[in-house]
Amino acid sequence: MVEVEWAGQVAYDDAWEWQKTLVAERSKSPELAHKLLLLEHPHTYTIGRRGKMDNLLLNQAELDARGISVHRVDRGGDITYHGPGQLVGYPILNMRQLGRQGLGCMRAYVEDIEEMLIQTLAAFDLAACRYPGFTGVWVDTVQGLEKIAAIGIRINNVGVSSHGFALNVNPDMSYFSGIVPCGIEDHGVTSMEQVLQRPLRTIDIIPHLIDAFGRVFQVELVEHILGQVCKLDLQQ
Repeated sequence: MVEVEWAGQVAYDDAWEWQKTLVAERSKSPELAHKLLLLEHPHTYTIGRRGKMDNLLLNQAELDARGISVHRVDRGGDITYHGPGQLVGYPILNMRQLGRQGLGCMRAYVEDIEEMLIQTLAAFDLAACRYPGFTGVWVDTVQGLEKIAAIGIRINNVGVSSHGFALNVNPDMSYFSGIVPCGIEDHGVTSMEQVLQRPLRTIDIIPHLIDAFGRVFQVELVEHILGQVCKLDLQQ
């Protein structure tokens, strides 16, 4: 069973502390339900374990002027951007409960997140794909292949996951110019709104993403939490 929570906009530090608490609880008590946190962040750059500071192109004065915070974190991957208009998901899952163990667990988990996002985008008639050699989800544009969703995860020593994915729905894409996204210089980034050429909100994506998550991970989603999420969103 997976409990889904839509939290709206959450400061990055607060969301990270939230994740740590949930991971610690599930590491001690593996019988607790899995969680899927869905939210947005204010303007933020995060740098993963393999990230290079050279891929941050703005100095401190420029970061301050644009209101961007920077965080070094314990996920995989390089540097990425989070901000309003981007749907961020943090699955807190016990991999052992899901029958996922062994050396290939992390790669298989990333591939399942990619598949879940590909199916989510297909619900909007948007054909997305994997790009061999690169993590994340990509779409073919007039500029060539561009990344529409980034993935960076961590699985601790007892098999509990944290961090996750970021799907570009309608963010201000100019913030990506302050970094070399994911350390990839040869390809750009895009959003659902840019590709589809119509307005979208992050909350429009949530029901489709939750459906795809259930199919790919073969888990039951807690319906009453999902119902509360949809009711609250429709009132915004």
